[in-house]
Amino acid sequence: MAAAKLSPADSLSFCLAQLTAAAGEGLGGGKDTATNETPLGRALLALRTRHVKAAGGIERFRARGGLRPLLLLLRRAAAAGPAPSQAGPGSAPSSVESAASGPAPSPGPAPSAASSSTPSPPARLRKTLDLALSILANCCTEGECRAEVRRLGGIIPLVTILQCVKTDSIQNRTARALGNLAMEPESCGDIHSAGAVPLLVEGLTACQDSQCRQSVVRALRNLADSPQHRLALAKQGVVRPLAELLAAAPDPALTLALVRALLELSRGCSRACAEQLSLGGGLGPLVSLASHPKRAVREAAILILANLCAQGLVRPALGNAGGVEVLLGELQRRRGPSGASPASQQPLVRAVCLLCREAINRARLRDAGGLELLMGLLRDPRASAWHPRVVAALVGFLYDTGALGRLQALGLVPLLAGQLCGEAGDEEEEGREAASWDFPEERTPERAEAGSFQSLRSWLISEGYAAGPGDISPDWSPERCPPPPEPAGRASPSLGPTSLRTPRALRPPSRSPAATAPEEPWGHEGPALLLLSRFSQAPDPSGALVTGQALCGLLAYVTGAPGSPSPRALRILARLTCNPACLEAFVRSYGAALLRAWLVLGVAPDDWPALRARPARRSQHQHRELGEMLLQNLTVQAESPFGVGALTHLLLSGSPEDRVACALTLPFICRKPSLWRRLLLDQGGLRLLLSALTRPAPHPLFLFFAADSLSCLQGLVSPSVSPALLPAIPLDLDPPSPCLYEPLLGPAPTPAPDLHFLLDSGLRLPAQRAASATASPFFRALLAGSFAEAHMDLVPLRGLSPSAARPVLHYLHGCRGCGAALGPVPPPGQPLLGSEAEEALEAAGRFLLPGLEEELEEAVGRIHLGPQGGPESVGEVFRLGRPRLAAHCARWTLGPGQCPRKRALALVGLVEAAGDEAGPLTEAFLAVVMGVELGSEGPSLDG
Repeated sequence: MAAAKLSPADSLSFCLAQLTAAAGEGLGGGKDTATNETPLGRALLALRTRHVKAAGGIERFRARGGLRPLLLLLRRAAAAGPAPSQAGPGSAPSSVESAASGPAPSPGPAPSAASSSTPSPPARLRKTLDLALSILANCCTEGECRAEVRRLGGIIPLVTILQCVKTDSIQNRTARALGNLAMEPESCGDIHSAGAVPLLVEGLTACQDSQCRQSVVRALRNLADSPQHRLALAKQGVVRPLAELLAAAPDPALTLALVRALLELSRGCSRACAEQLSLGGGLGPLVSLASHPKRAVREAAILILANLCAQGLVRPALGNAGGVEVLLGELQRRRGPSGASPASQQPLVRAVCLLCREAINRARLRDAGGLELLMGLLRDPRASAWHPRVVAALVGFLYDTGALGRLQALGLVPLLAGQLCGEAGDEEEEGREAASWDFPEERTPERAEAGSFQSLRSWLISEGYAAGPGDISPDWSPERCPPPPEPAGRASPSLGPTSLRTPRALRPPSRSPAATAPEEPWGHEGPALLLLSRFSQAPDPSGALVTGQALCGLLAYVTGAPGSPSPRALRILARLTCNPACLEAFVRSYGAALLRAWLVLGVAPDDWPALRARPARRSQHQHRELGEMLLQNLTVQAESPFGVGALTHLLLSGSPEDRVACALTLPFICRKPSLWRRLLLDQGGLRLLLSALTRPAPHPLFLFFAADSLSCLQGLVSPSVSPALLPAIPLDLDPPSPCLYEPLLGPAPTPAPDLHFLLDSGLRLPAQRAASATASPFFRALLAGSFAEAHMDLVPLRGLSPSAARPVLHYLHGCRGCGAALGPVPPPGQPLLGSEAEEALEAAGRFLLPGLEEELEEAVGRIHLGPQGGPESVGEVFRLGRPRLAAHCARWTLGPGQCPRKRALALVGLVEAAGDEAGPLTEAFLAVVMGVELGSEGPSLDG
């Protein structure tokens, strides 16, 4: 079979030669056009259909130098084409300026290059341009070709063709080539500088072909590659014709192109973009497209609506079009079990939060379940980066009583308290244009408008009766009436009406611009504090704010703020403590004890039981003053007739937990002796508190609170006790009494012993029979009675070690305070149970030596509860089970000058040592608190 005959156009060299010849000769040169038309047309057609589309064809075409003659041909073709009615290619920059001066180009024919006034190019020239532009557009799909076209100056010829030749097919291919070139940032800037944007907008409004419109829309989308270029496009009126075209319900392909372009243009949405999209009627179609069956269209429309929320002027109209429900529904879907990643939720969260800035949208958001959604975001730890934004959005509901009640029921207050000490969000702050449109910024700042006019205008815009502030005449403002004269003392000739206005950038969210009071510092905790302050102004805020979590959040902020805490937080605490309705809640939640521990004593929950490392506090005295002031407020409430009745009811008729909490709190907030004596002593409040020590703790700091409460109560019962600890007598400074037993132990004892006691270890201890029988009824019966030991010179003492026996022998021979009782006592830190000290105490009791028992107990107290002892020794001493030592442990624990932490740690040790048997511990504390043993005779156990 014979091979097919190859034509010259199948050769790339032939095509390049024809292209070079045509570029050099021009389309209107000296040669006969009829002889050159067919070879050039065949060459362009072959380049377009075979050479460029083949694998690696674009690279070969560029490498063989085909781009230069192709661009020269386009220049000559553009020069040979019909000229515009006003000017040549140099008029493009003026077109840019004219487009920038107005909001949008006219949909009709432009005066610079109207299709009706521009004659169509000859068919031969149009075909040449079509083929050449198609080849160039295909070549510009590769990056190296785009760079070379820019280097060869190929952008200006394309802009010239766009301006001069108004045929749809040529406009389509030119826009396609410019769109491909705009994929390079450098080329994109050159296209903007060449003035192509107004021409593309003009072509978009003039042409009727869908393919041409898609190419123009794509070019405009690619030209919006940076915030500067997007702003330039919006100022040149690009957005409005796109919105108008979208509102005309175009075909699906053009719809997709339009929403993709609008999505790119609305990134970092500018004021001009939002205004043009709203005026072009694009909000309604975008809301409708949010339910489009095609995913790309649907998601693009939703993101455009989210981007538009950055501009306050368009949010009311967006809500009227149904955008609030669309954005809420999409965010709920993405937060569902099968939803998208948190990154995809970020623009929707931002949009929903911005919608909370206008009253009309807040109402829609509340009715559509937006409050529950925002609360879900606050509870989600994965959304912690958005928490500050969400809290700031909830400030918009500050005066919506129904919404506040719903938020409180959903648990907002504990979440707000937790936000006080959180870090500021890493999201960038919104600009002035995102501020609430309920109080829009005035366009004529030299004249202040009355608040009533602002409210009327905001309502007209939100309800759709006016498209923007410019549709309402400023002459309607009632401010033309002369303002009332100011007081003479406040008049100032240098202050005009404009200077009295608060700068918009300094106003907190949702605050009226008419407010003239000096504003407090507005840190990252400002929104949360504002909401908490609003909750605290309720008649009975105790259910939400007087809880452990809420109080801990407030106190952690007050004591841990890097600088001075906001005065609003201090006012919240003062307001709560001054409200009689909160008194019972402070008692039930151990709030009063928490205030004293955290502010007055400086012990936070994190510092118990282990002390947490924290920077030095230079304002501890201020915290102490604040705590004393708050407790004084509670004291005023507690000692009022209402407070007395409430506390009496809690102590006598409350639940077991409430009764214990009331008994613990009373010493902090009651200073009237008649009141605390009746409730704590006469009606059993103190015994109730002591009996609860060995039960499961109802609060993490219960034992700390109880130790502090018992110490305060002891101060109320015995106010004359010195605030300093009773001094312990150091052992090395205590002069010992003469030892009467020591002479019997020497090599030549005087007098000679007439008796020896035999220990289990075989040790023989000398003794005097008469002295031993006189010191103890036990030894009198043993040594001088009818027992066999009365006639023995070697009397056995069973179950007694040498260390425990020596104090007994010293005491039997009259030694009092010679230091022998200190021998069996181990040093602090070693256990007392099972020690020789316990054995000596048991021997003293067995041998009926009460004086020795007191002396041994005093020795134990001096060593383990003295200066060298610590709170861990208190429990060890209590485990010996001696009543006097138990009272000594209670006195050490409740000492007026004792460190609060040591006092609480000692009580913890006592509770652990007592176990389930609360009786001895209760009796010991009752005796110490009531001062029963302060006047007792005998040696003092306080050293």
